[in-house]
Amino acid sequence: MEFLAGFDALQIAVAAIATLGAAFIRGLTGFGFGILLVPILALAITPVQAVLALNIMAGLLALTEVRYVLREAERSALTIGMLVLLATAPGLALLDATPPDLARLLIALVALSAFVAVLLPRRSANVPGPLTTGLTGLSAGLLTGFAAMPGPPVVPYYVGRDIPRTTAKASMIGIFGIAAMAGVGSGAAIGVLEWRIVILGLALFPLVLLGNWLGSLAFGKVEDRTWRIFVGTVLAAAAVAALVKLA
Repeated sequence: MEFLAGFDALQIAVAAIATLGAAFIRGLTGFGFGILLVPILALAITPVQAVLALNIMAGLLALTEVRYVLREAERSALTIGMLVLLATAPGLALLDATPPDLARLLIALVALSAFVAVLLPRRSANVPGPLTTGLTGLSAGLLTGFAAMPGPPVVPYYVGRDIPRTTAKASMIGIFGIAAMAGVGSGAAIGVLEWRIVILGLALFPLVLLGNWLGSLAFGKVEDRTWRIFVGTVLAAAAVAALVKLA
């Protein structure tokens, strides 16, 4: 039975469960929403639909946290965010031109790469140079369009440095908010944003708020090593599950 914007009951159930879990991780860490949700969501609906639905939810969530980002984020987040705006549309166009099965495989591999990035040793607190910052922004934009996953390059940029966790979280939230809005705008511009995707994203958004709120309650209450290992394990499990499903 199709009952919500043309999606059937199983698709909605998968989307709801995955959204709640991914939003909890996002509230706890400041990242992981797209990395966790898109590989799972793309098994139930097409990759393009999954990416756009994710961007709608992430964009709305970012609007609720503007004051926190402006207060706590590092200035580099603005530079990276502007570069994300430039590179998102080419990434989404590439996704639209990629066969769905291949796109699902590539998205799962991107998620798996994030597992390695989260567990890398920390570096100094110094802001990386213009080249590193520029490459981070451009690659995050391409991955925003292709997989709704700006996280793999952005997470190591902040989490991999010895800076306060609040600064890292606020900086990533700001970038991911810009990335989400760029993804939605690019989807509309190239003609792949359907009304039923908008409806799905809006319908799932209350679960995003709930999961993010629950995760935020736990933020700062666990040791740094513990949450890094926990998040890395969840990221790896999501990617492996997606790869096994494709096998």
